[in-house]
Amino acid sequence: MQKLRRFGLSILSLFLLLIAMLYFLQEKLIFLPSELPMDYEYSFTHNFEELFLEGTDNAKLNALHFKQENPKGLILYFHGNAGDLSRWGHIASSFVQLHYDVIVMDYRTYGKSTGKLSESALYEDAQLFYDYALDFYEEDSIVVYGRSLGSGIATNLASNNKPKKLILETPFYSLLDEAQNRFPFLPVKHVLKYKMTSFEYIQNVSAPVRIFHGTLDNVVSYESGKKLYIAISSEDKKMYTIKNGNHNNLIEFETFREGIKEELE
Repeated sequence: MQKLRRFGLSILSLFLLLIAMLYFLQEKLIFLPSELPMDYEYSFTHNFEELFLEGTDNAKLNALHFKQENPKGLILYFHGNAGDLSRWGHIASSFVQLHYDVIVMDYRTYGKSTGKLSESALYEDAQLFYDYALDFYEEDSIVVYGRSLGSGIATNLASNNKPKKLILETPFYSLLDEAQNRFPFLPVKHVLKYKMTSFEYIQNVSAPVRIFHGTLDNVVSYESGKKLYIAISSEDKKMYTIKNGNHNNLIEFETFREGIKEELE
């Protein structure tokens, strides 16, 4: 009986330790930023302007604004959870070839951006850049684009504004749902600080919604993207299923490339 009691206490201690680790280390699990020195010079093939916007808490938020003559509109791009603008600038600039201007920002702690991370701060920062964009573009020419982690930010933003379109690449139903799937034995709902309930936000999006997701995505499952698609209340929605596509290679598939071209005509 004594051994059984000690075993039970050991299991309980381990369980509590896992909960504590999830609570205190969750930002390191969700966000994988890389930093850049403030004097780092970006280099891209398309014309761009580097800019900084200041958050309400004095955070400095770094972004790139790709510009061209007579653009079709603007893509406000929210990137994934790893890297910085030295990488994401190349990916975002590919939309310039489709005759769009592009603004892509680095989240707090990414690249040259500063400030304390929180879910509410991410949403506020996104709105800050949307408002910045409205100084230069008509709202009905702005396409909000979110990839992976950025899909939650983009969906929240679109739910509070009236952009031309919302495009989501490899999106999740909610970050809470993803965490519960990965840690089903832990009380994730009570310890996760970043829930990003996209399925709730998307019900308030009035713009057309387009989703691109690969069937072999091993980071955010295809089923998660499908659940999000089903949650869309608007009839103006479409999901592009990329057969055999995974999380990071959709650009290699013609279905994706042609779908993006179609949606950005």
